[in-house]
Amino acid sequence: MRYLLKFLVVLAALVWVVSGAVAGPIEDGMAAAERGDYQRALELWRPLAEQGHARAQMRLGYLYRDGVGVPQDSVEAMKWYRKAAKQGLAVAQSNLGLMYANGTGVPQDFGEAMKWYRKAAEQGYANAQNNLGMMYVNGKGVTKDDRQAVVWFRKAAEQGHANAQNNLGAKYGRGQGVPRSHAEAYVWLSIATMSGNKGAKKGRDYAASKLSPEDLLVAQKRASNLYEEIQLSK
Repeated sequence: MRYLLKFLVVLAALVWVVSGAVAGPIEDGMAAAERGDYQRALELWRPLAEQGHARAQMRLGYLYRDGVGVPQDSVEAMKWYRKAAKQGLAVAQSNLGLMYANGTGVPQDFGEAMKWYRKAAEQGYANAQNNLGMMYVNGKGVTKDDRQAVVWFRKAAEQGHANAQNNLGAKYGRGQGVPRSHAEAYVWLSIATMSGNKGAKKGRDYAASKLSPEDLLVAQKRASNLYEEIQLSK
């Protein structure tokens, strides 16, 4: 009985370490970083990162990428992103893809960028979905395919990603990957504008000029309703 109680105490301690103590230092480190105390964030995150905790590894990658609390080092940032990405952390996979796409800390490799973007995109990570769409638009690391670009832009747009909303609206306006529709272009470019994409306004106004007053009113109502739905789903 004594050994059983001892086992249960140890087990409870392990659960506490995994669920509580790990989450605490990560959040405390984020609070420290927000107030500019990057050294404190580093002190909290590095031990966890070295123990294999993906979120801490990703955060450590941010510090090295931006050169805050540590000397700026893209290679070191890449190392920590990769560790977190291999554990399936979508944001790290997306960041890793971006570094490959830009040739930051590693030779530029669009094939690798596509691989990591896709892993994150398939987990529903909107930034990666939009970036994956752009890879299909530009034919980087993959055969150019506007239909596939639209698929990924739409997934990100429906999550509220302003750049993806702008990209989707532009595809409707040009009839690339989808049938040309000034109404759909207006809807998505209007939503992008409401979401904070300043570049979408010009395209939205152009699409509006191609619609009859009646069709424009319908498109305006649809854009407003869809924007509200997207905001509520976040």
